[in-house]
Amino acid sequence: MINCLVVDDEQHAIDVLTHHISQIPFLQLVKSTTNAIEALQIVNMQKIDLVFLDIQMPEMSGLDFAKTIQGKSKVILTTAYSEFAAEGFDLEVVDYLLKPIPMPRFLKAVQRVLNMVTSSVAATPVEDASSIENDYIFLKTEFKGKMLKVNLRDIDYIEGMKNYVAIHHAGQKTMALLNMKDLESRLPKKHFYRVHKSFIVSLSKIIAIEGSMVVLKDVKAEILLGDTYKAGFYDIMKDKLMG
Repeated sequence: MINCLVVDDEQHAIDVLTHHISQIPFLQLVKSTTNAIEALQIVNMQKIDLVFLDIQMPEMSGLDFAKTIQGKSKVILTTAYSEFAAEGFDLEVVDYLLKPIPMPRFLKAVQRVLNMVTSSVAATPVEDASSIENDYIFLKTEFKGKMLKVNLRDIDYIEGMKNYVAIHHAGQKTMALLNMKDLESRLPKKHFYRVHKSFIVSLSKIIAIEGSMVVLKDVKAEILLGDTYKAGFYDIMKDKLMG
């Protein structure tokens, strides 16, 4: 969950952002305020991952605010004036939203934040079974603007398709706008392995290996073990092989 703070001196702008945030399952609004000084105190005292920040504030400009909290929280600037964009990006803000802020543009900006967060998490893969019990991912589905939470422990296997991947989990099939290479890099390697150009499997769900077929618990689909992936697969399975 990404904890958010909205800072804007116009209540209408706060209301719009509050509504947008409420529509995104991986965002949580911690607080909104019209006062930049109060916002600084909130950032210093609470865990704020993302600040939606108006540039033109009476107590302190949004640009000065962004400089002050640089490195503490990610920032998305909001304003009605496009001329501030260049200076904003010099501060390494995530994005710059022009008011009025349409939902599709908002979604694009927060997806960028989510990608940053998940990339940093992926750099330190989950390494123990207890962690995967509570770990999850959010998937951008084929339905515009919809994100779906999937628990890693529920994933049986992932099937690569032309422009999508199909996540098979807990008896469901979810289509997501990802490619296999990207998804493979983000999943904990101790628990998931790519056995074929078109398949990634949950290692805990494997119940048998029959020639070039990987058999998963309660899964009828034929999962192929590709020649390119065999050596690596047997290498990670060697500690489990007996006889």
